Amino acid sequence: MHDQFSNAQQFRKPAAVSKGGIVAAQSRKAAEVGAAVLAAGGDCVDAVIATTFALGVLEPWMSGIGGGGAMVLYRARENRYEVIDYGMGAPNSLRPEDYPLTGDGAASDIFPWPRVKDDRNLHGPGSIAVPGVVAGMEEAHRRHAKMPWQELLGPGIKLADEGLLVDWWTTLMIASSAADLRRYPASAAAYLQDGLPPNAPWGIKSSVRLPQDRLKATLSYLAAEGPRDFYQGDLARSIASDIQAAGGALTVDDLAAFRAHGRDALAIPYRGGHVYATPELTCGPTLAHTLRLLQQKLQPGRGGPDAAAYMEYALALQSAYRERLQDMGDADGRRALGAEHLAPACTTHFSVVDREGNMAAVTQTLLSTFGSKFVTPQSGVTMNNGIMWFDPTPGGPNALAPGKRCLTNYTPVLAQAADGRRMALGASGGRRILPAVTQILSFVMDYGMDLNAAIHAPRIDASEGAVVIGDVRLPSPVSDALRAGFDYEEARVQTFPMKFACPSVVLRDGDTNSGATESAQPWGDAVAEG
Repeated sequence: MHDQFSNAQQFRKPAAVSKGGIVAAQSRKAAEVGAAVLAAGGDCVDAVIATTFALGVLEPWMSGIGGGGAMVLYRARENRYEVIDYGMGAPNSLRPEDYPLTGDGAASDIFPWPRVKDDRNLHGPGSIAVPGVVAGMEEAHRRHAKMPWQELLGPGIKLADEGLLVDWWTTLMIASSAADLRRYPASAAAYLQDGLPPNAPWGIKSSVRLPQDRLKATLSYLAAEGPRDFYQGDLARSIASDIQAAGGALTVDDLAAFRAHGRDALAIPYRGGHVYATPELTCGPTLAHTLRLLQQKLQPGRGGPDAAAYMEYALALQSAYRERLQDMGDADGRRALGAEHLAPACTTHFSVVDREGNMAAVTQTLLSTFGSKFVTPQSGVTMNNGIMWFDPTPGGPNALAPGKRCLTNYTPVLAQAADGRRMALGASGGRRILPAVTQILSFVMDYGMDLNAAIHAPRIDASEGAVVIGDVRLPSPVSDALRAGFDYEEARVQTFPMKFACPSVVLRDGDTNSGATESAQPWGDAVAEG
């Protein structure tokens, strides 16, 4: 382990506990927006919609209306689980011949796709897939909301009016993408100052804010006109014309054809309970593979997971990833999924429970940090780079083609343990999401941990082919066993760059709710209603 950090420092965030509803999110301010909606009598889904639009303003490098996602919902009165899938798709107007391979081979050992000329599939207007977030919120609102659409967008509009507050975390996230943000004039105008990342001031009374006037106007228009305008109105025409003017393919027809889909949750039996995940082109089926192996091999003892348990976690995750990579035609098993080496995957996850026991696990993403790095000049929307997820080599199962849906790593889940407790869980962190979700499910369902114990228990990551990464806090019998069995590296739970995923979780035990977020995430919090 090559680092210079303190060995004495500790990160802890106690779980929030309440009889009322709780929102656990990567941004405390967004969680407060959702909690206020619950306190005003809103449903869990009302809180989801308000939190989504707030998050898109507060952490635009992670998610927003230019992205896509999925949610798993539990409706307490009907005792029913459901999925709303609003993952991105390739435009019907996309032409694979516009993505010629350079012939230089893979971009790196971690990047399975061959390099495309000008990295057209990674950033810029050519990397933009049809965004799904607004359609997802539209479908959730149609099904379950109690509050008016316009009211739920209000807090996000207010936040955009205030401008993006620059603190050290904002500076760090913008700096990590500044080289690509500089390529596109509207992106540079939105996020850079004199072509450089903004800096937080030292003075206690001074602050720096980046104006978000165009985004504010767009959200205000979307609140007044309704969600369909994003796909079939003036807003759709504005977005498509900006992308085409810059050389991208997305058309008004591509937007008009997009719909969010209701799907049956993937029900995975586990240890006398069930885990409910997203089906199809998410990591849900890979999670099912992992849990099936753990059900067979893991024998939970008392006192939390031991060395044998962590060995089983690693073996199950590696087996599941091998199957996933094989289906994608990446045969050597050492390369990780996707293009995170060139463009680290950035996602947001939040979980909600209301006082009636309705629950939501919601994961949304632009894929890379700041997605395509392309901000639409007229509407101020930071757009995704969903085309990154397709293999530019023709003929494979995930080959780039018009109208195809993107393969994604996200894994929002709901679970009911054998003891009756229910949990909504998910994480950000690209391919590292699945290992985190798997282990937290096991901590709660196999070992009976409460949320405070589960969120602070050390985890491993086994998403990088042959390499297993262990938290430095693991007891030495565990790390010794992993070192003997695997190509083993240790890493810290740290703020940046994270070596483990960043979970946000809520749990309901009887009529008592609790919520928790990753301790090292500087903005994240679980917030209880009023």
